[in-house]
Amino acid sequence: MFSIKDKVIVITGGNGLLGKQMVSTFREQGAIVIAADLFFETQSEDDFILDITDEDSVKNGVATIVEKYRRIDGWVNNAYPRTKDWGNKFENISLESWRSNVDMHLNGYFLCCQVVLEKMKIQGFGSLINMSSIYGLVGPDFTVYEGTEMTTPAAYSAIKGGLNNLSRYLASYYGAHQVRVNTVSPGGIFDNQPESFVSNYNKKVPMKRMGAPKDIVSAVFYLLTDEASYVTGHNLLVDGGWSII
Repeated sequence: MFSIKDKVIVITGGNGLLGKQMVSTFREQGAIVIAADLFFETQSEDDFILDITDEDSVKNGVATIVEKYRRIDGWVNNAYPRTKDWGNKFENISLESWRSNVDMHLNGYFLCCQVVLEKMKIQGFGSLINMSSIYGLVGPDFTVYEGTEMTTPAAYSAIKGGLNNLSRYLASYYGAHQVRVNTVSPGGIFDNQPESFVSNYNKKVPMKRMGAPKDIVSAVFYLLTDEASYVTGHNLLVDGGWSII
């Protein structure tokens, strides 16, 4: 039970914090995992250069993957494109920056969904997972950023909230073809943030700790397995209880 052995799985943003953990874990579990990203320090034969913001890159990349591996069992939209001014406070966000971030991230996910889901429709099976966030479901608690220079970008909430409902739409649209679309919404993931932020966060979250990449990867793993074959349109929260309080 709960196996992804021999499944062909594509992870966009495969070179990032969560992406690397997904790629290594799923390969250990016997899956054929294609890491798709803009660059690699060390590129394996199963790693593809793919830019989710570029239509030709996505269409050509997906076509090449299908030609090489004959199918795509799972696709995880995990890439995290953003502008250099990402993290500005709301009053300092330029309209150009807002537009660019929504275009790169939300529209990039839309593009991947459109191209990949049509391939899965032809196959008659497939699982697509969009990586979302608790901030696509609930408003941010700005007290956790006190004592730091950190904040959560306004565009992030808009992008992830829109992505959640897009995923529900797609789950309904492609369900008759046995193609599943779900989202996974992580809470805060420890990534060497300032000590004051970690302390503030741990005080608030019911489980009193930040998440680790392996916590999120386990949820993604489940949605890729055949045991989740009747799960679609679901937003799986992996947040230590953050969203229940």
